[in-house]
Amino acid sequence: MGSLIYFNSASLDGYIAGPDGRWEWATPDTEVHSFVNDLMAPARTHLYGRRVYEVMKAWEDFPLDDLPPAEREFALQWRDVDKVVYSATLDAVTTRRTELRTSFDPDEVRRMTDASATPIGIGGGRLASAAARAGILDQVHTVISPAVVGGGIRFLDEGLRLDLELIDERRFANGSVYLGYRVMR
Repeated sequence: MGSLIYFNSASLDGYIAGPDGRWEWATPDTEVHSFVNDLMAPARTHLYGRRVYEVMKAWEDFPLDDLPPAEREFALQWRDVDKVVYSATLDAVTTRRTELRTSFDPDEVRRMTDASATPIGIGGGRLASAAARAGILDQVHTVISPAVVGGGIRFLDEGLRLDLELIDERRFANGSVYLGYRVMR
């Protein structure tokens, strides 16, 4: 049986993008990128909302020879996973191994997770929050970037309550810190 895991980078004040929608302050260096590659490698399916998918789909077409090794590894991993995009506004998806759903169905996701031999990754604060509210989110992982951005898109929805157990942590040379948690039920 697999597990549903949420990973995203965040500012110290809990945002995945600032008030202007930008997130360059969270761009990983080689050490962090390699760590995230290893962390997410076991996940063979990724679930995305429209916004995250719109950002992530660029990995489909980056010329591999132009990428540094850690980014090349991530691009290859991303191209090799199955993806499900939840959006009521997209008419179609443009990447390989990608399915489009008009709405997030927690029961379907739990069935997918239960049937999977590997973890399933979920990307985006709103989608992860919907999974948490439905009681199907199993783990939360974040790399906290050394930045305070003062607002923007939250890591998880305001008002969401989760009890968490710390299962892993790591400090990086660039000042970022990784925290991994199990969701307590």
